[in-house]
Amino acid sequence: MASLKNIKLKIVSYKKTGTVTHAMEAVSAVKMRKSQERALAGRAYAAAALSVLRRLAGTADAERHALVREQLGKTCFVVITSDKGLAGSLNSAVIRRVEDEIRSRALPKNDVVIIAVGRRGGDYFTSRGYEVRVKHENVGDGVSESDIRMVTDKILEWHAAGEIGACSIAYQNFLSTFEQEAGVRQIVPITQEMITEMVKHIRPVKGKYAPAASEEDKGPDVYTIEPDADEVLAVLLPKLLNTAVFHAFLEAKASEHSARMVAMKNATDKAKEMAGDLTRTFNKVRQASITREVSEITSGIEAMK
Repeated sequence: MASLKNIKLKIVSYKKTGTVTHAMEAVSAVKMRKSQERALAGRAYAAAALSVLRRLAGTADAERHALVREQLGKTCFVVITSDKGLAGSLNSAVIRRVEDEIRSRALPKNDVVIIAVGRRGGDYFTSRGYEVRVKHENVGDGVSESDIRMVTDKILEWHAAGEIGACSIAYQNFLSTFEQEAGVRQIVPITQEMITEMVKHIRPVKGKYAPAASEEDKGPDVYTIEPDADEVLAVLLPKLLNTAVFHAFLEAKASEHSARMVAMKNATDKAKEMAGDLTRTFNKVRQASITREVSEITSGIEAMK
């Protein structure tokens, strides 16, 4: 009977776990839809803004700007992860991509600066001795572009002071509900190749937000900037850079909720499966117990005769 009691307790435990994970799945599904719509709706704007940035980066005036020129200094990584777990390999994939990038560039720890957006990434790199200068936690889904400006301002400040020479952003790029891709994109210094690569990953190949045939890249146009090139670029380049950072955050949020919904659905299905398997085991053990008791009664009756 003790064995039956233990099995029954496990069945109840799995059912309760399934109830919790199902509720978390439902919450993540609602958040996922909102985040997906926001990220997808912003793709056209982000692609257009980066397209302007790409054309400006090819002008003679822009080539003299500090954000376009290469300079010596530490390498900064903006690492976007979630504050919470239970999202499958979402956070570990981003962290692994950053570590691969650091390893491929042969960067020592004292030459790396981390801006962590999300608790998971911040805690990971802090515990491993990296210089995590900025931590932003509890950043909600409804964050605006102006809220993300705090990250861009730090990058611009350190770059202007000569503390960092380059900056890359690591995040999960949203491909579909069941597929996200961790990537590291360079954002400083601004180069033609960097912007082209980022635009390519922002715009999907097919669907509503895919670029039209008329939007295909024909190379950078030549701009005449008035009234003063330095003044215009000083405002426009940081603004467009902030757009790239903000869109990466939107993509990461959509990926987070999608990954968590899928993870919770898998957990719910597994809990149901385990409860079903244990129920069958419970029935077998109970049937064996009943059969044994009947056999003992029958044997006792025969002995009394």
